Amino acid sequence: MATGRTHRPATRSRGIPEATVARLPLYLRALTALSERSVPTVSSEELATAAGVNSAKLRKDFSYLGSYGTRGVGYDVEYLVYQISRELGLTQDWPVVIVGIGNLGAALANYGGFASRGFRVAALIDADPTMAGKPVAGIAVQHTDELEKIIDDNGVSIGVIATPAGAAQQVCDRLVAAGITSILNFAPTVLSVPEGVDVRKVDLSIELQILAFHEQRKAGEEATPPERETAGTGEPGVATTPKPHSAAAHRTAAGASGASGGDGPRQGPDGDVPAVMPA
Repeated sequence: MATGRTHRPATRSRGIPEATVARLPLYLRALTALSERSVPTVSSEELATAAGVNSAKLRKDFSYLGSYGTRGVGYDVEYLVYQISRELGLTQDWPVVIVGIGNLGAALANYGGFASRGFRVAALIDADPTMAGKPVAGIAVQHTDELEKIIDDNGVSIGVIATPAGAAQQVCDRLVAAGITSILNFAPTVLSVPEGVDVRKVDLSIELQILAFHEQRKAGEEATPPERETAGTGEPGVATTPKPHSAAAHRTAAGASGASGGDGPRQGPDGDVPAVMPA
């Protein structure tokens, strides 16, 4: 099997949009599940539902791969698995190095999904000297002093940063200088990288904050009673003084204005024309 340092996917040169690339792993996950159940073919509607997208978008995405399916039959599951895996570069071996072996880094090292999808954890690196030599997920942790040598010796293609925020940029700079051009960043900070280096950020706290926003909004909608509309304006929460419609009412209003001694409309206590009455 080829290694990632010498073979890179050609998604950009083929003109596949980034949004489509981001959905390909979703399709692959759904197709893999179908393959494991020995399902030979799948319709665009069924696959779109399993992947959480609409069928029209799915068909458009697959057209970039040159796969159009067969009318009345659908898509060949095994062939689509191969097509998408090839396009994502998963038909080759991608050595990965994880830097920062705290709780998160150790959890990533123990994640079995990497190997099954073509990502081999080649090395674990940490700045703590007491961690050096300790086995995590069957791999001995190495010190950051050896980072550049480890990357070169193992032909590492992808770096995973799981360090505290304060150390992430320095680690990123060293990874890039050592030849890494793809980085998965779990540190809660934004990394600055030169052109040609791809960074994907995973921030669990941001995702939780977004969920908290939606929960708060849903709770507010349940607790707040419907607002009344302002008569004649459509503005919520305030009721306006009804306008007189008859000529007599108009004369009455005009007389009241003249009795106040002013040439114009009556003013409120602050000198402003009272536009509304209390609700």
